[in-house]
Amino acid sequence: MANPANPIPNESDEPEREHRPRVLKGGSIITGISNSEVGCTLRNQHEGGAELKIPLEARVPDRFLLYVPLDGIAYRCEVRWRRNDRIGVQFTGTEPKPRLHYG
Repeated sequence: MANPANPIPNESDEPEREHRPRVLKGGSIITGISNSEVGCTLRNQHEGGAELKIPLEARVPDRFLLYVPLDGIAYRCEVRWRRNDRIGVQFTGTEPKPRLHYG
C-alpha cells in the first residue's frame, strides 16, 4: 500500500534533460563536400553535444566535423534535430584540428 505522504516518484520513460550550459562560441561545420565550410555559433554545449545556430540557407549533412577554434579540436557530430536556423548535434568523437579547415 502506497503512503500518500510519500508518493512514489514518477518513473517516466522520458530521460531528464541534461543541464546545458549556455555558451557563445564560433565554429565551422566541415562537410567534406568539396572542402566546404559553414560558419556557425554554438549556443549551448555539454559533454554529449551542442545546439548550433546556422545560416538559414546553409545545407548541413546529417554527419559532419564541427571545428571549434576556442577548444582547439574538431567534434564528430550527428544531427539529432533541426528547427529553422538551429540544429542539435550529438558528439560521437573528437579529432585534432582538421587539415581541411581554412582558418
